[in-house]
Amino acid sequence: MKGYIAKRLLQIVPVLFIITFIVFVLLYMTGDPVLLMLPETATEEERQALREALHLDRPFYVQFATFLWGVIQGNFGKSYYYGQEALPFVLERLPATFELAAASMLIAIVIAVPFGIWSATHKNKWLDVLISSVAVLGKAMPNFWFGIMLILLFSVKLHVLPVSGRGTLEHLVLPAVTLGFGIAAQITRLIRSAMLEILQQDYIRTARSKGLIEMLVIYRHAFRNALIPVVTIIAMQASSLIGGALITETVFSWPGLGQLIVQAISRKDMAIVEASVFIITLVVILSNLLADIVYKWLDPRIKYQ
Repeated sequence: MKGYIAKRLLQIVPVLFIITFIVFVLLYMTGDPVLLMLPETATEEERQALREALHLDRPFYVQFATFLWGVIQGNFGKSYYYGQEALPFVLERLPATFELAAASMLIAIVIAVPFGIWSATHKNKWLDVLISSVAVLGKAMPNFWFGIMLILLFSVKLHVLPVSGRGTLEHLVLPAVTLGFGIAAQITRLIRSAMLEILQQDYIRTARSKGLIEMLVIYRHAFRNALIPVVTIIAMQASSLIGGALITETVFSWPGLGQLIVQAISRKDMAIVEASVFIITLVVILSNLLADIVYKWLDPRIKYQ
């Protein structure tokens, strides 16, 4: 296991290099950021002077090599818009994104685990149909639409929760529910499918024939084995929550990484985008590695090469 973890950690380097190169190429192809930084009345001489000051007049490969050398030293450069070092600025936004992601995942798990089990243990009954219908609805609804509906109901009409911002538990409720509901729908369906398959296994029938109470059979013997595919989805969703909450953070003006990326892309702020994508990629890779370790803990039969 230690060798496998070391191998996975070594793979981080080429993955980060490839991601960094792709993002740099895409940003380079989007056009000249100087056109957004200066007013329309600026002369061509003023624009050229700014390009030279920011080293944007150099060939592509020189710009990338300079940028890559800075990344190796932990320096992503300065933000064109904010005038600050990009990496510390991005890291300042990370706690807000982690807070929202953790709250969303907690809500998703609290909803999905009991409803997924109840749906499986009441197969084809009214409770199963109801839970399955709500799960399909939750998966089909776009996050931005669901978030706007929550704002209209709880903020505009009932005045019980704030519309946007961050600072109190009340500010966290609506964006966390918006993100968590869609994930809960997916995990609920997965738990139901996994539980239905496991409940047909011989060892479950053996446990029941020994006279174990049904709750022990369901939660101790069946649910633990159903956790392996669920952990996969949770790990994938946890990583996507870090970088995929762009729309939700924008709708609720949540000052996290997602909102920062949207603003940086619109301003062609290369340093901020590169630093943000780099951090998100690192989080995704480490989340997947953590998921592999959890697999091993849940099922000791799994062998890693």
